[in-house]
Amino acid sequence: MVSTEGGGGSALGTAPGLTHIDESGKARMVDVSDKPETVRKAVARCRVTMAPRTLALVQRGEGPKGEVFGVARVAAIMAAKNTSSLIPMCHPIALTGIDVDFAVDDEASAVDVQVTVRTLGRTGAEMEALCGASTSALAIYDMCKA
Repeated sequence: MVSTEGGGGSALGTAPGLTHIDESGKARMVDVSDKPETVRKAVARCRVTMAPRTLALVQRGEGPKGEVFGVARVAAIMAAKNTSSLIPMCHPIALTGIDVDFAVDDEASAVDVQVTVRTLGRTGAEMEALCGASTSALAIYDMCKA
């Protein structure tokens, strides 16, 4: 799940036509040089479910590979900063802030990850938020397996 603020438009394409395809049908990176710089914010969330006994270990900081939340936080930040290296048509952008929050849902035996990314630029930050949240969730999974 992702939500965005600033810049207008939608990640799911409210504009007519495909902007990442040229006249001959070849993929291209969109030119954003004529767009004004605006403050932008994107929030992405992921949920990782696990066995209750695993969640208890995570909460105590005793995961099989060590303390889970610290590693997952750094993974989210690193992923958000490196998104354009992973997603082919994603512009490299200067991020002005990244917040990573975790919430434990004991009833569902799950950890919720929320990554908030901010930038002042010509393009949105939703891909960076999504990349950060999904990588954090993958790091949680990895830290919980032996």
